[in-house]
Amino acid sequence: MAIFSSIAKLQAAVKKGGIKQIDLKFTDLFGRWHHLTVPPSRVGEALFTKGVGFDGSNFAGMSAVEKGDLALIPELDTGYVDPFREEPTISFICRIAEADTKAPFSRDPRSIARAAERYLKKTGVADVSMWGPEFEYYIFEDVRVKNSNKTCMYEIIPAEGLRESTFGLWTFSGYHGLPPEDVLVGIRDRTVTLMHEAGIETLYHHHEVGGHGQVEIEVDFAPLTRMGDISMMTKHFARMTAHQFGKIATFMPKPLHGEPGTGMHFHQFLLKKRENVFYGKNGYAGLSKLAHHYVAGLLRHAPSLLAFTNPSTNSYKRLVPGFEAPVNCFFSLANRSAAIRIPKYATEPATKRMEFRPPDATCNSYLAMAAQLMAGIDGVKRRLDPAKEGFGPYDVNIFEMPAKDRAKIKPLPISLPEALEELRKDHAYLTEGGVFTEDMIRDWIRLKIEKEANVVWNRTHPLEVQMYLDC
Repeated sequence: MAIFSSIAKLQAAVKKGGIKQIDLKFTDLFGRWHHLTVPPSRVGEALFTKGVGFDGSNFAGMSAVEKGDLALIPELDTGYVDPFREEPTISFICRIAEADTKAPFSRDPRSIARAAERYLKKTGVADVSMWGPEFEYYIFEDVRVKNSNKTCMYEIIPAEGLRESTFGLWTFSGYHGLPPEDVLVGIRDRTVTLMHEAGIETLYHHHEVGGHGQVEIEVDFAPLTRMGDISMMTKHFARMTAHQFGKIATFMPKPLHGEPGTGMHFHQFLLKKRENVFYGKNGYAGLSKLAHHYVAGLLRHAPSLLAFTNPSTNSYKRLVPGFEAPVNCFFSLANRSAAIRIPKYATEPATKRMEFRPPDATCNSYLAMAAQLMAGIDGVKRRLDPAKEGFGPYDVNIFEMPAKDRAKIKPLPISLPEALEELRKDHAYLTEGGVFTEDMIRDWIRLKIEKEANVVWNRTHPLEVQMYLDC
């Protein structure tokens, strides 16, 4: 629900609350937040129609130097009182527009999310897509990093967990742990309190499986673009609150070897005339035929989707066989090793949904959800059948299946370059309706290879020194 429903009400709140700053936040192509601050005297019609100019060429993949001028246009209904600023401040989330025409910038993640929502309505498949990510993350006491051509090291200092001289949680034993072992409950309490005050409804928070500080916050469902806003705010609130407690919060998928990885499972369903069109009383797992087509679309395009939902080199340290992390393209009821799980507890028509489990929080949530929606729509339009496509359902532990049967299940990419190559080959579904553009996808692939995959690939790993120094 919008805190500020009109500019007049915003101006009144600025005056009454003694607001000293107006902060404008925006998301770059790769999913990081940035901001620009203006004085409250700027609050008026022009701020919300013309915006504030900035140089987009400073952000990789956004715009070339010769076309750098862009505008930040705040969205009035995203405003909230910022709890982390020393001066009383109201923050807004912005869309990025062309500086002259104010038309949506084609590489603005928020505008892409909105374009996907418009495309959904245009197809007639549904009116609204509803989303509910799970926000898993670790909270550490400290992290030390050093990299040069002669040094490569990191050290993570846990904020909790069983250590040499302390009492705490064992590795893999933290799920729903209770204080005193769960020493992070106070940080989570404070985080969700601040989220509530900023207009974000949470469902619950708890300790996750990882004994060295893995936690989770779940938020209530919201439409795609709004959930993109909520995702950015949740990650920011989690990191800032931990910082205020002298800790470090990270959404990195696999910060600790041998410890549970951190995912960002996306629960989702579609509404048409306010009815959940994923519900089918007599269908497998209570899913409608439309939902089955949607599932098949997601799984058909899952290898290329991972270039947006799992866009870091570290993503694939989490996606390894033998654990709960999904590494194969199949769906199932309640099976947590499936790429798509149908929650067994969601039995009512209003709550019937599916959960895409591979993603992690290194993704740009706007792009990740838009891409998933486009894949699902493609499955519905083409009336894909998940069974005929070889996607199951498999309601068994596939790692205990005979090898010849398991070999029939399509695996997911095992590295970022592999996912990017899949995106290069399979992205026509993303460009339908002009939601994603060819040039944006091309640059996404190029920049991810040049600035991330190659940088890691070219770096000597400490284990290589240990294994090969005596050759």
